[in-house]
Amino acid sequence: MDDIVLKLAVIGAAGIGAQWLAWKLQLPAIVLLLAAGFVAGPATGFLDPAADFGTAYRPMVSIAVAIILFEGGLTLNLREIRETSTAVRRIIMYAGPLTWAMAALAAHHIGGLSWPTAIVLGAILVVTGPTVIIPLLRQAQLDARPASLLRWEAIVNDPIGALFAVLAFEVIMVQAGLHQADNLAVLIVFGFALAVGGGWAAARLIVWSFVNGHVPEYLKAPVLLATVVAVYAATNMVLEEAGLLTVTVMGLVLANSRIASLTDMRRFKETITTLLVSGVFIILTASLSLDDIRSLDLSAALFVAGLLLVIRPVAVMLATVRSGLTIQERILTSWIAPRGVVAVAVSGLFGTLLADVGVADAGRMVAFTFAVVVTTIVLHGFTLAPLAKFLKLRKAAKPGILIVGGSRWSTALARKLKEAEVPVMLADQNWNHLTEARLASIPVYFGEVLSESAHHAIDPKSFSSLIAAGDNDAYNALVCTDFGPELGRSHVFQIGRIDEKARQALNFTLGGRSLTKEPVSFHDLREKLLDGWTFQLTRLTDEYGWAAYEASRPEGALILLWIKPSGAIVFAATTSNTPGANDRILSFAIPKDEARAEAASKTARKAESTPAAKTAPDQKPLAAAGGTDQGKTPQ
Repeated sequence: MDDIVLKLAVIGAAGIGAQWLAWKLQLPAIVLLLAAGFVAGPATGFLDPAADFGTAYRPMVSIAVAIILFEGGLTLNLREIRETSTAVRRIIMYAGPLTWAMAALAAHHIGGLSWPTAIVLGAILVVTGPTVIIPLLRQAQLDARPASLLRWEAIVNDPIGALFAVLAFEVIMVQAGLHQADNLAVLIVFGFALAVGGGWAAARLIVWSFVNGHVPEYLKAPVLLATVVAVYAATNMVLEEAGLLTVTVMGLVLANSRIASLTDMRRFKETITTLLVSGVFIILTASLSLDDIRSLDLSAALFVAGLLLVIRPVAVMLATVRSGLTIQERILTSWIAPRGVVAVAVSGLFGTLLADVGVADAGRMVAFTFAVVVTTIVLHGFTLAPLAKFLKLRKAAKPGILIVGGSRWSTALARKLKEAEVPVMLADQNWNHLTEARLASIPVYFGEVLSESAHHAIDPKSFSSLIAAGDNDAYNALVCTDFGPELGRSHVFQIGRIDEKARQALNFTLGGRSLTKEPVSFHDLREKLLDGWTFQLTRLTDEYGWAAYEASRPEGALILLWIKPSGAIVFAATTSNTPGANDRILSFAIPKDEARAEAASKTARKAESTPAAKTAPDQKPLAAAGGTDQGKTPQ
């Protein structure tokens, strides 16, 4: 028992450690997970999942895959597929079967596999795993349309590829005389209908029970998780692996329903999915034996090369003719098709089943699948971003700022950020508040930024930070609270005065960080702007450093942020560091000439108010600073 606990702990630590290291080094997380699994399994022999977990090994992996697919279904909003619906439909309906047929032919004639093994393997390789493509998309920063296309294909194709494998296996069983053809047809039709209908019914039941208050808030996420596992298991009892389609349909229906608490549940599912993806990849990689690796010869390498360089490009290019995609999008889609957890899990299942009925080379199917998975993860993981950049399908690499609340102050800030070549967008639900921004050619969003449509029109991943700059402090706090989980709590800022005690109590749960070190209200910022304050962008040098810059600032100047040479943005209110050479500092202050005049005026007024400043009746007063004649002092 202690040994199993230790191994589970190692799996968890290695998985999350690989995820963190990938984030830190900006590497594909899946590559590091594969490396961790290889070290824990074939390289050292520390993990042997089949022996360590016994009969629980395969059900454990299957349930994890079901939860991962369900969470993927939750990301599929029908609004975002409008521009790519034709392409997605053709890739699934045409490219999928073409890939199946060509992969089966290549596995037999190039890979040297028997026909039963080759046909099932071809069906399995139709899938393009969401467990791989979603982390890659998160790092690659693709444009919205190609990213949506790849995500939809990966999530929808996973259960379809598994069903293709079921169909291929059942046909082999019929040919071997182990199953009856008429029963097979009825079983497949009934299983497909049950999978789609069961997923839809389960989702509608969840919606009804949540909306009508039949489930308390604290039980919603657990109820949802238990329902996913239940419907997956129930469908699998009728048709093997049909449960994957059920949970995908269930997630899709829920994603397009109006449930107030769906966002919180989605975040919970994302957390669970990250843990499961990390653990499952390590377990499945560790289950690969050295004998399986040694069985991969030149024929296996040629098969993988043919799949990546010929079969996938031909299938996608033929399927997407006149689909509305550009040639750049078709090239990117024809290359990017990484396989992941589902392919490995399904190949392990059917490899065992084929071996049980006497197919001699069934075990090689798992090795071939792993070869495809590892090759696609490494190649696609490291080439997606460069290829997207070459094809001009990548978003601007520079971090941007979303400003919520249109006013003269926020427009002036956006104009200065644009001048500094920082991507910026100004959002407001009042069209008149955006007039100056539109005249200045600043990108704007007209509408309620908290609405569902705004979250599809404004991609949070296009911006690294948000500034809530409206005239309502409560609304600013609400905006920061809503965008905090997307951008990170340390990247959402708001203006406005905040009571110190309330700020300390609510800072970590509600609202955002103060944009300035000492909170300044909307009214004060507006008055300062009317008094002549401006946004100023100053570059530091080796000769003109931070100390000199500070000394040159007029009294009360507000230093908001500075822009590093790399384009990274550092907000002054969140760091104790100081800017360095070549950093550009953005401040809000009164111009130097006006500051001198104001300081001189204050000095003169102060001098006039003191007794020593008064003159005798026969003396003329000194002229005030600036050379203006103030006249004689009253007697």
